[in-house]
Amino acid sequence: MNKSTENIGSKKKPVKRGVKMDGETAVLEKINDMAEPYQTMGKKIHKLIKTTAPELSPRTWYGMPAYSKEGKVLCFFRSGDKFKERYMTLGFNDSANLDEGNMWPVAFALTELTLSEEKRIVDLIKKAANTK
Repeated sequence: MNKSTENIGSKKKPVKRGVKMDGETAVLEKINDMAEPYQTMGKKIHKLIKTTAPELSPRTWYGMPAYSKEGKVLCFFRSGDKFKERYMTLGFNDSANLDEGNMWPVAFALTELTLSEEKRIVDLIKKAANTK
């Protein structure tokens, strides 16, 4: 075997093996990895979602905290650091029940989380998850 064929398989990345984390643990780990102020905001958003719609299952989705219903990601959030943005993003997927006519927002920028934003998030989660 010559040197050029010797190294063909050696550039493969090692496969990570281990115990798969449950969704709650994985989401909390992602939140704890966030820089401030996103970590504090992420903890509040997580608590709001869990309290408002306990039927949603926490999980990670493309490396972001997310919450699914019946196996489909309904909403997610990401820190501003993820894409070098100046705000945290709270987003919703097409499975979210947010339709308003022919046009509606599916993502929201957050620079701070006050009681006003918390109330709006609760209202959005209720509507998205179709909970009352």
